[in-house]
Amino acid sequence: MEFRTPLARARGLGSAKVGTTHWWMQRVTSGALIPLTFWIIIFLDLSLNAPYQETLEWLTSPFNTVCLVAWIIAGFYHAALGLQVVIEDYIAAEGPKIIAVWTVNLGFLLLALIALIAVFRTLLIG
Repeated sequence: MEFRTPLARARGLGSAKVGTTHWWMQRVTSGALIPLTFWIIIFLDLSLNAPYQETLEWLTSPFNTVCLVAWIIAGFYHAALGLQVVIEDYIAAEGPKIIAVWTVNLGFLLLALIALIAVFRTLLIG
């Protein structure tokens, strides 16, 4: 028999205080990705139509390097947040849900690190 009032039961089931941060980070990364995606389109056009040396010189500019690194970080983080929401919404069992979220987060972290290493190797070796 339960002796707690409905209010007392509801207080124990309230927010874990992480949903708001998750929601805001999705909005912040999507806002950052809008101008960065316009920039990445210019970069892709240059890399497809210009000689390698010209593209490398353009990329070695500090502004362009920072934009590329910011796009990689924001893009992979935004994708990981989005897939986490999908997993949390559609996987009911707690064990597989936790494993799936960890796998997605570690996978995107690995992909982001590979992309960043590729950028910095290109700049160093270039």
